[in-house]
Amino acid sequence: MPDDTFSPSESLQRGARVVQIGVAAIVLILGLTAVWLFLRLPDANVFNDRVEQIFVENDALTAPDAIRLLEVLAQSGTAFSKVLESYRAFIFVLMLSATALLIACLFLVVALVAQNRRMQVIERKGLQVSSLVLAREQRAVILNDMEFKLTDAAMETLSVLAEARMDDDVLTGAEIEAMVSGRNAADCDEAAGATRIKRLRDALGNQMVSELLIRNIARRGYMLAIDKDVIKMN
Repeated sequence: MPDDTFSPSESLQRGARVVQIGVAAIVLILGLTAVWLFLRLPDANVFNDRVEQIFVENDALTAPDAIRLLEVLAQSGTAFSKVLESYRAFIFVLMLSATALLIACLFLVVALVAQNRRMQVIERKGLQVSSLVLAREQRAVILNDMEFKLTDAAMETLSVLAEARMDDDVLTGAEIEAMVSGRNAADCDEAAGATRIKRLRDALGNQMVSELLIRNIARRGYMLAIDKDVIKMN
């Protein structure tokens, strides 16, 4: 059988390893990409070098117009080198931004995976309840550290379920209606008890809490999916 035990420390250690490996892989990949891009970019002085080569190879260019043309080319080379340097800085900033975004996405994915694992464990084992206190006078139920205000009808339904859980009983809808209304179960309708369960779930509000707290067992009835030792009734 699969082990349903969820260890927070083990999960944190596993998540930390995944994050460390992921961050290292992201930095390595983007680092190699940045090196490749910078190596592929031409040198900032390549244009100036070509103009200088033209000066050296063409000693006959002594006319004023030719010299003026070469000076314009030299100035253009200087402008080109500055633009190329700005491109390098722009690429560097983009690579840093991409690294930060990928690392943030990695943290988000790890968090989602951990959350999904917790949800799967909860679905397999039911709601982990350490304390369930029913305060009838205040018409409130305290589930772990969450407090829910209930109507009188919802409180009566939950009290019936809690008493049945302490006796390891599973109640049908008709039996729930009978215990709440004080009538004979044979005279009660199954749908009336199901309606009380629905209203109780609506009163609890949180869909995940209500669905996991009150379990519907097929062809048997309803019960609280918690340990009976954690139930306290005031």
